[in-house]
Amino acid sequence: MNSGSAIALTAIGTKTIQKLRLRILPFVLLLFVVALIDRNNIGFAALTMNKELAITSQQFGLLFGIFYFGYFIFEIPSNLLLHKVGARVWIARILISWGIVATFSGVVHSAHQLYIVRFLLGLAEAGYFPGIVLYLTYWFPRREQARAFALFIMATPATTIVGAPISGLILDHIHWLGFSSWRWLLILEGAPAIVLGALTYFLLPSRPEDVKFLTPDEKKWIRAELNREEQQKLEHRQYSVIQALASGRVWHLALVYFGMMVGLHTFSSWAPQLVKSLSTAYSNSVIGLLLIMPSVTGLAAMIFVSRSSDRRLERHYHVALPALVAAIAFFTLGSAPSPVVSMALLCLLAAGVYSYLAPFWALPNEFLTGYSAAAGIALINSVGNLGGLAGPTTVGFFAQRFGKLTAGLSFAAVPLILSAALVLVLPKKVPVLAKS
Repeated sequence: MNSGSAIALTAIGTKTIQKLRLRILPFVLLLFVVALIDRNNIGFAALTMNKELAITSQQFGLLFGIFYFGYFIFEIPSNLLLHKVGARVWIARILISWGIVATFSGVVHSAHQLYIVRFLLGLAEAGYFPGIVLYLTYWFPRREQARAFALFIMATPATTIVGAPISGLILDHIHWLGFSSWRWLLILEGAPAIVLGALTYFLLPSRPEDVKFLTPDEKKWIRAELNREEQQKLEHRQYSVIQALASGRVWHLALVYFGMMVGLHTFSSWAPQLVKSLSTAYSNSVIGLLLIMPSVTGLAAMIFVSRSSDRRLERHYHVALPALVAAIAFFTLGSAPSPVVSMALLCLLAAGVYSYLAPFWALPNEFLTGYSAAAGIALINSVGNLGGLAGPTTVGFFAQRFGKLTAGLSFAAVPLILSAALVLVLPKKVPVLAKS
C-alpha cells in the first residue's frame, strides 16, 4: 500500500469513528441514564420511604441489593439472545419490560412487596449493560473501545448529575392524589423507559452494514478493522460459549469486577443517606444538589483515565489505581472531621469508582469474540454485580448494628483492594493456545 492510500484510509477511519461516536453513543448513553435512575432511585426514595414503610437499614441494604440477584439469574441467557436476535429488538424488549416493573414499584405497601418488585426489576433489566458492551464491540475497534465504553458508562455519574436534583425536587414538592412523594418518584422516573423502548426499536441499528449514515468506503473500513481484530483473536484461540464460561481468565475478571461493584454500588445506594447524615438542616432538594459535586468529579476522572488507557493501550494499572483511590476514601470517610472533608472524600470516592469502569471493560474484548464474547461478558457482569447485593446489604447490617452508617463503609474498601491486586496479577498478554 503506498503512502497516499494509507493517508486516505486514515482519513476515512477518523471520519468513520467520529460519525459512530455522534450517532451511536448519545442514544445508548440516554438509555443507560434511564436504566440507572430506575435501578438506583430507591436510594433517594429511602429518604422518606424507609420511615413510612418502617424499613430498617439492614432491610434497605437488601432491598437495593436483591435487584442484582434477579439480574444474575437472567444475565447470560439475555446476552446470548441479544447476539442472536439483534440489539434493536432485544434492547427494546428490555427497556419496555423494566419500565413497566419500575412504575409498579411505586404502588407497593410493604418491604416484602418491594423485595419482590426489586427482584423482578433485576430480571427485566438483565442483559442490558453487558448487551450494550457487546454491542459497542460491533462498531468500535480495540483502540477506541475504552473511550467508547467511557462515553457510554458516563451515564453513571451523569445519572446523579441529572437525576439527583430532580429526585430531590419530586420528594419535596410532588404529593399528587394523596400519594406519598417517594411513590411519585418511582412512578415518574420509571415511565420514560417504556417510551424509549418503543423508540429503540425504530432508532437503534444492529450492525454497521444496516446504517445509512456511513458511506460504502466507511462501511468497508470498519468491517476490515473489526474483521482483522477478530482474526487476531481467533489465531490465539477460538472460544466456544462453554469454553468462555469455563475460562479461568473470564472468572478472574468476574472476581475483579465483583470487588469493583461492591465499591460502586455501596456508593450509589448509600450516598444520599450519607449526605443527609452530615446535617439535619439539609432538605431533599439540597441533598440532590450536593450530590452533583462528586458526580462531576467522577465524570472528569472517567474521561481522563479512559483517554489515558486508550492512548497507552494499558488497562491493568488504569483499573487498579482508581480502585485503590476509592478504597482509601472508604477507609477515611468514617473519621472525617467535618461535612466539608466528608464531601471532599465523596468526590475522591466518585473519581475512583467511576474511572475504573471503562478500562476494565476493554479487557474481556482482548480475547473473546462472537457468542463467546456474549457469554463471557454476561458472566463477568452477572457474577460481578452480585457485589451490588453484597456491598449495600453488608453496609446496612453494620449500620444497624453499630448505629452509624460510616461503620459499614470501611468494609467496602477491602474488596476494592483485592480487585486491585487481582487485576495486577492478570497476565497482560493472552496466552497463545491451540485453536479449539
